[in-house]
Amino acid sequence: MPILEEPIKETLHLRNYIDGEWVDSKGEPNDVTNPATGKLIARVPVSTEDEFEKAVNAAKGAFYDWRRTPPLARARCFFRLKELLEENFEELSRIQTMEHGKTIDESRGETRRGIEMVEVATGIPSLMMGYNLEDIASGIDEYLIRQPLGVFGIIAPFNFPFMVPLWFAPYAIAAGNCVIIKPSPHVPLSQTKIAELVDESGFPPGVWNVVHGGEAIASCMMENRDIKGICFVGSTPVGKEIYRKCGETGKRVIAQCGAKNFLLVMPDADLEKTIAACMTSFYGNAGQRCLSGANLVIVGEGLNKQEFDAFYEKVVNAFIASASKIKVGYGLDDSVQMGPVQNKQRKERILGFIQKGIDEGAKLRLDGRNVRLVEDLPDTCFLNPTVFTDVTPDMTIAREEIFGPVANIIRTESFDDAVEMIHSNPYGNASCIFTGSGKWAREFQYRVECGNIGINIGIAAPMAFFPFSGMKDSFFGTLHGQGQEAIRFFTESKVVIQRWF
Repeated sequence: MPILEEPIKETLHLRNYIDGEWVDSKGEPNDVTNPATGKLIARVPVSTEDEFEKAVNAAKGAFYDWRRTPPLARARCFFRLKELLEENFEELSRIQTMEHGKTIDESRGETRRGIEMVEVATGIPSLMMGYNLEDIASGIDEYLIRQPLGVFGIIAPFNFPFMVPLWFAPYAIAAGNCVIIKPSPHVPLSQTKIAELVDESGFPPGVWNVVHGGEAIASCMMENRDIKGICFVGSTPVGKEIYRKCGETGKRVIAQCGAKNFLLVMPDADLEKTIAACMTSFYGNAGQRCLSGANLVIVGEGLNKQEFDAFYEKVVNAFIASASKIKVGYGLDDSVQMGPVQNKQRKERILGFIQKGIDEGAKLRLDGRNVRLVEDLPDTCFLNPTVFTDVTPDMTIAREEIFGPVANIIRTESFDDAVEMIHSNPYGNASCIFTGSGKWAREFQYRVECGNIGINIGIAAPMAFFPFSGMKDSFFGTLHGQGQEAIRFFTESKVVIQRWF
């Protein structure tokens, strides 16, 4: 096994970050283990309701002065934070790999995307600008200004422990609000490290808070009258419940939820580049990504049966050949292409889906249950890439979110049938098409009911200055995270109509 640089040398005992101070929790601690090695790397508290209330009170107390801080001064704190994030880039990336399992290359990509959120937030003097019009009537002017609302809660997922809270926190805070972040208890280390850097960046106490915990803390966020809105990324059932509770309590909500993403391969696609993009889409992050490919739809539009049979087999064989070569192991090894899933329970869930696919008649062409590791590691959380063929849209594996390294290959005669498959699925997070035809590309982006569309792109991930969209059961709310939509979410539009005598 190669010597790997691990930034976490001993078991860390995590604390909450409240009102600019590191505070021990009275809650019982849970173990955080490295999914690749099985080693204990941290103990994270399950915080109490009283501790959460202290964070809310701290954020409320900080809001009065922070909202009166000029936007340019707020932006300077983010410039300092961005500099510190760059200085600690490699350590931050390695922490992600140790707590989550993803490869170091994937972690570096996540770190870069997170830093880009901070970069965009530094533009808050422009992003918060309103608009105006003279003489809406004789001698009367009207203008719109954007004002912050107060305290927001952020409930983070396990799959992108560094980046996802940064979809929201920089925009909320730059706009003059204060936040409380609840990291996933499975991967709490990245947000702890970010808070350490926030502490160095000059943000006033109480503006940026981190409270560890589980469902009880999430419930406190939704029930607390002083929380103005919730930002959530996670499963659809939980997202629906958060959306309902926020509606009952009058809170704003961004709930980015589950996905079942379809990738179409048209007969005119560049096969070599398509397969390369599919490997990253289906097996990047071990399939634990809301933008991951799930169903590969091979479309026979314009081909006769013999031609379509040959095209189908060509795509399937190329896909399986590439998937079978993916190197699986500890993500801190730069040569590894796929790490473990995040914990043993998630692996068991994925294994259940694989068995369900077999039971329902799909053909298991590449069995990822036969774990092959390049290192001497426990196979507790590891799977190899899995490929099913002969999948039909009504099968469980084709309908439900697996969230693991499993690819389902579906055959369909026409483009229209492929679009109908996408529309018959309840999710609408992302869909992609591989084609050399401008006609099919435009038809796809025009007709498909998904928030994020990829054209010859395997992962339709929006940049920080565009919203991370979503439709149907993949999103609940009105405005999305990132960019200008996030600024609108974290501010209220106040209209002023004035006349001077």
